[in-house]
This record gives sequence, structure tokens and C-alpha cells, in this order.
Amino acid sequence: MSAPLTWRVARLVERRGETPTARTLVIDVPGWPGHLPGQHVDVRLTASDGYQAARSYSLAGPADGDRIALTVQRVPDGEVSPYLIDVWAPGDPVEVRGPVGGWFVWRPTETAPVLLVAGGSGVVPLTAMVRARRAADSRAPFRLVYSVRTPTDMFYAEELRRRARDDQGLDVAYVYTRAAPDGWRGEPHRIGLADVNTHGWPPDLEPLCYVCGPTGFVETVADLLVGLGHQPRRVRTERFGPTG
Repeated sequence: MSAPLTWRVARLVERRGETPTARTLVIDVPGWPGHLPGQHVDVRLTASDGYQAARSYSLAGPADGDRIALTVQRVPDGEVSPYLIDVWAPGDPVEVRGPVGGWFVWRPTETAPVLLVAGGSGVVPLTAMVRARRAADSRAPFRLVYSVRTPTDMFYAEELRRRARDDQGLDVAYVYTRAAPDGWRGEPHRIGLADVNTHGWPPDLEPLCYVCGPTGFVETVADLLVGLGHQPRRVRTERFGPTG
């Protein structure tokens, strides 16, 4: 039986802008036990009157000692994300618990082809896998299909362009649902069969497929992959949505 997860006091080290509404937060967590790409953490805030609020966030990179990174998107009227993005200052404490999750993970020892399909901020744990692949000098071939509303909503835009150029065996394709960049071929559209079929792997290669994004997006893509002949047990999904 694994040891129970405990809350650890964490402090902000660095904040980086990703989009007008999202920031990457580099956090120091003394005693952090390490994690696998695809796992997430719980972050808890405690108000002066004792009220607590907690949310889950995907880890944005591979294990790096006591440092972890989260990319947080501001949720209008949210209890946690506005504080983390706009108020939390370097050195201020929050509580972190994790790592959480053991199914939606990629291990650098894997050699099978990998298909990553992201919707919006669902790219965070999938980028953690891309970063872990590079850090481990893995030769597993990766393909990322990233569906995003507009170019300004894209997380890690410059990094993904650089990695697609420099990381041998990594291909990145984009789907724009509301507005495409100048010079883009085709019209904005929701991800569909042609996108998954063109930019994914043939099912006979038995790739590992990871799909992350809003619930409707994840269900659509998972159904498309199974319909194309991918084994359901090799299609791993992670979804997010409103917290109630």
C-alpha cells in the first residue's frame, strides 16, 4: 500500500506569462518526492478566517529536485486561480499535495509511438511528456495535435515551435477553432476525423494515445481514435471542467 499523500508548504519562485490569462508558476516544494509526466497536484489556500479552497493542476514539466511547475489559467470568479496568478508573490506560502495519478502518465522507458491530443489548457500535462522525452533523450516518436481557439490562446507557443524544429522524432500540428494565424491553410474548425487521421499514428503501430482537454473534446477525440481502430486500453484520457 502506498503512503498517504501529505500537504507540503510550497513557495513561489518564478512567474512567467504564457497567454493574457495564463501564467507558469515555478514552485519550491521542500521534500518533493518526484513525479511522472501526466500527474497532477492539489493546491490549497487557507484564508485568515480558516476558510480553505483547493484545486487540482497538472504538472507542467518532468521532475526537477524540489522544483515543480504549474501552468494556471485564470478562471473568472474563481477562488484559487486569480490568487495564484495575480496575488501570490515570491516567497509566499501555499500548500501542495501530490503527485496524484498513475494511469495518465508517460514513462521515459516506453518505446512505443506516442500520440498527444490537447484541447486548450489540456496541453499542460502533454507538454510535460514532451519535455520529459527530451530530458531523457528518448527516441520514442511523438506526435502532438493541439487544438486551440486562437493563436493568442496557445500555451508554450515559442517552445513548441522550437521543439518541433529541434527535437528529432517530434511532430506538432495545430487546429484552430475560432481564428487562425495569417497564412494558415484552411478554415477554423473543431477537431475532427481528418485531423486525427492525418496527424496521428496508424492504429497498427499500437501507439500510446493521451487526450486531455474539456470533457466534450476528450470524448469526441477518444471516440474518433477508437473508431479508427486504436485499442481502447491504449487511449488514456484526462478531462477538466467547471468545479461546480
